[in-house]
Amino acid sequence: MVTRHHVTDIPAAFVADPFMARDGDGWVMFMEVMNVDTGRGEIALARSADGVAWTYEGVVLREPFHLSYPYVFNSEGKHYLLPETLGAGAVRLYLGDPFPTRWRYLRELILGAYADPSAFEYNGRWWLLCCGNPSGHDMLNLFSAPALEAEWREHASRPLIAGNRRGARPAGRVITLDGNLVRFGQDCHPQYGTAVRGFGLTDLTTTSYAEREIGPILGPGKEEWNRRGMHHIDPQRLEDRTWLACVDGCAALTAP
Repeated sequence: MVTRHHVTDIPAAFVADPFMARDGDGWVMFMEVMNVDTGRGEIALARSADGVAWTYEGVVLREPFHLSYPYVFNSEGKHYLLPETLGAGAVRLYLGDPFPTRWRYLRELILGAYADPSAFEYNGRWWLLCCGNPSGHDMLNLFSAPALEAEWREHASRPLIAGNRRGARPAGRVITLDGNLVRFGQDCHPQYGTAVRGFGLTDLTTTSYAEREIGPILGPGKEEWNRRGMHHIDPQRLEDRTWLACVDGCAALTAP
């Protein structure tokens, strides 16, 4: 477990939004760390040999605007980072150079204030789910492109979901389970950060979209660190076909 008390290089109010990636035989984890002095989120790194015991290393990405949701992924042997960058007025893409300790800004993928951008490849295209109403947590938007750094266009059914706080806003990595795409959505009822729900994507093209709810995945727990809610998950499929996931939890109520 990593908490704000493990952060050694800046005064931290909390840590959140963990995403993992393989690094050699071990693991690295990226997370938002809320800097008390600046009031902005920064992206920090932790390491683990087994994916269970973690050692905090320090901040690896800082901008003059808030950063969170460090969605890390690999494509053609390169590691990319797609954090939430609302303050920049765009969804921004970074390249690990070198991975995992330094991140170089590449380009803006999508203009606009979109929360929790989650990218994945499917049927020869890149797709990106995000939330177009960050303050309301009730909208799901979808963009796609023929290549990662090509022109991104919004889906014909825009937005995919509106006015639904029970699962619209992305809550972690999009995965493939038994050949089917699964996305995770935040259940923000009665307040932000309450739970995570799963949704299976049953139809995905540039002109059509359909999903079915799988059900609740995470919710308030019995431990101090997650008793108020859980709002994020990053599942990773291991070589033996089992799963390893990192999650976050809230010990105190947050504003809606």
